[in-house]
Amino acid sequence: MLNVQMLNGKKILIGVTSSIAAYKSAFLVRLLIKSGAQVKVVMTPSAKDFITPLTLSTLSKNSVISEFTNGSAGQWNNHVELALWADTMIIAPASANTIAKMANGLCDNILMATYLSARCNVYVAPAMDEDMYKHASTKNNLKKIESFGNKIIYPRTGELASGLYGEGRMAEPEEIVEFILNNLKKKLPLTGKKALVTAGPTYEAIDPVRFIGNHSSGKMGFFIAEELADKGANVTLVCGPNSLSLKNSTIKKIDVVSTQEMYGTCVSVFNKTDIAVLSAAVADYTPLEVAKNKIKKQEKGISQIQLKETKDILAELGKQKKKNQLLVGFALETENELENARLKIKKKNLDFIVLNSMNDRGAGFKNDTNKITIIDKNNKATNFELKHKREVAKDIVEKIISISNK
Repeated sequence: MLNVQMLNGKKILIGVTSSIAAYKSAFLVRLLIKSGAQVKVVMTPSAKDFITPLTLSTLSKNSVISEFTNGSAGQWNNHVELALWADTMIIAPASANTIAKMANGLCDNILMATYLSARCNVYVAPAMDEDMYKHASTKNNLKKIESFGNKIIYPRTGELASGLYGEGRMAEPEEIVEFILNNLKKKLPLTGKKALVTAGPTYEAIDPVRFIGNHSSGKMGFFIAEELADKGANVTLVCGPNSLSLKNSTIKKIDVVSTQEMYGTCVSVFNKTDIAVLSAAVADYTPLEVAKNKIKKQEKGISQIQLKETKDILAELGKQKKKNQLLVGFALETENELENARLKIKKKNLDFIVLNSMNDRGAGFKNDTNKITIIDKNNKATNFELKHKREVAKDIVEKIISISNK
């Protein structure tokens, strides 16, 4: 599944040239907008014969630029500013005429002026009849613009505007987006890595109605899972009861309830995992026996509930850990924080531990913020200020990347 969230917030400039395939630009704009990208469109003047600026303006939610000046107002459309705004530029469709101009640096319209000012990656999706596409001059021009660093999304074979069947049909909008996503993913630091993240509380049943649990919301684990996925990792999120939703559809989410269920799932996944971040607030104890029926309220109350230790997930993964695996634990402490966290690193064979203190205001359960200290296996402690858990997740993942790249 493609991680379209990689385009969220990206500034994408689409160039539209004079081609019957210009109708596909509308679908491309729509796909990018749905992916969360910001989109602006610049057209050659003759492209307006094939698709109206109004259509592309409505879909992109931005004014479309096709001239150097803005009509009777005489306002200059700043092509340099437009080019510098973009993270990515896509010329789709790219006609033979525009490709020839790109190859030779000709600048007779606003699109070409913007292209020549661009510092970002430029993707080119040619569209033309087969004979035009296969002409030696076109082939030479494509090789030339590719040598400049432009990325060519080569055309497909299919029905052409001439009525002929052959090569030259512009790639479909979905294929263009896929091409760009794959290119972006190659540059991500955790591409090819498999990650396991745990999140939330676990509930230990007392009877069919009641349970032992804690106040963990799961937010920290969810943000870590999304940050790892945004950095290219293939993420499995194992989470206890929660009311959260994931923004990143590429993350595989496995819901569990008890510590035993989380233990079994993590052990089965860990062997094929490169990175494991266990941020779940797992119950340390579970009732020795679970009542088959609801325990009725009694005047004398319940004198005691016998408990037994749950299986230690982090310790078990630490035993199984191989040299090429990275294991991260969490410690939520109320006293002797640093000492207890350092003991946990050695005892459970961790690469580093994320320490939270319940004594820090704004940290711990339920809050949207957290304040952490990262302690590595070499005993180095790095303190971070109080910040939103999404930003905390970025700090944790940056530490993972720094270790992974050594």
